Amino acid sequence: SLINLLTKESSENDIVTDELNQYSPPMGRADARKAVSEYYSRLYNYNVSEDHITLTLGATEAVATALRTVGRPGDKVVIFEPFHELYSSQCEIFYLNPVYVTLKPNKEKNEWDYDTDELKDAIKGAKAIILNTPHNPTGKVFDQSELKQVVDLCLEEEDCYIITDEIYEHMTYPDDNGTQRKHLLIPEVFPEAAHRTLVCNSIGKSASATGWRLGWCLHPPALSSLYRGVHDQLVAMAPHPMQYASLAYLNLPTEYFSETLSSRYINRIRKLADALKSTGFGVILPEGSYYLFVDFESVKELKGLSPTDAAMYLLEEVGVASVPGDNFYGKSEEGKKYLRFAACRSDTDIDNAILRLKEKLHPVMM
Repeated sequence: SLINLLTKESSENDIVTDELNQYSPPMGRADARKAVSEYYSRLYNYNVSEDHITLTLGATEAVATALRTVGRPGDKVVIFEPFHELYSSQCEIFYLNPVYVTLKPNKEKNEWDYDTDELKDAIKGAKAIILNTPHNPTGKVFDQSELKQVVDLCLEEEDCYIITDEIYEHMTYPDDNGTQRKHLLIPEVFPEAAHRTLVCNSIGKSASATGWRLGWCLHPPALSSLYRGVHDQLVAMAPHPMQYASLAYLNLPTEYFSETLSSRYINRIRKLADALKSTGFGVILPEGSYYLFVDFESVKELKGLSPTDAAMYLLEEVGVASVPGDNFYGKSEEGKKYLRFAACRSDTDIDNAILRLKEKLHPVMM
């Protein structure tokens, strides 16, 4: 239990917990930051000093602090849409100007793509790009050629930073040929971009501990002091007990990250995808994360509805929850035909949802 994890006995058999009830250093406990450093060395062969790691109030705060560190009011920030809604909200809080590049389904390749010219135009004059891979909500895993394009375009700019959100890093799945996809760490694969990259992450998804609010940022040495100053003023510190508890997670066997997490959700995703297809939804299997972002236009009972009305119909008439697709867009009208389903529930919950979907929904007859 959490209490047992936080409690240790001294040599005098006294319970020593009071330290964890007090403030930690603003940038985080030294042992926890060292554990993050060793995590990247072990899993990515990437060496980063704990002096350039800050423990944060989840990845949400890590990204917000990164935006405030590099951005000034009026600066342009590029975001791939659909996107996690907090990205654009954080930009607005800091008076930054979000500019969107739209991911669109490529049905021939069964993947989500973007227009290269749209990306080039968006990055011109930008201060930062937020890159979430594996991606919420589409499940896209940006490959090496796509990441190289992002890196090259950012480096062509005088002062454009890459802010990554990597909370689904270990949830990647095999391609159609059975080859396991891999998440790539930009400062390791593209060392020329390390000075322009802020890597944001958390234990929330991989440890199934979203309520712990424990994350971190790897920041370039030139930005470390400023990043930590912003972090200190925003939240003071990450929760001290969770910093200590994270040591257990960060020191789990390598197999947990490389094998367990990559296989934990795949069967749930596939069987939910099959059920959605059978009832008329347009499905592109995710390459990573655990979401299904699906087109509902060919579902008889949902045809012609707005995303919110479609989601409410599913909730009230079918008993299955989803998120309206237009919640994930800032520019395009594409979201009007999408819903997001999450396959992170238990197998029992997924099976019950499948039974309800098949019982209550039907494909449009062509």
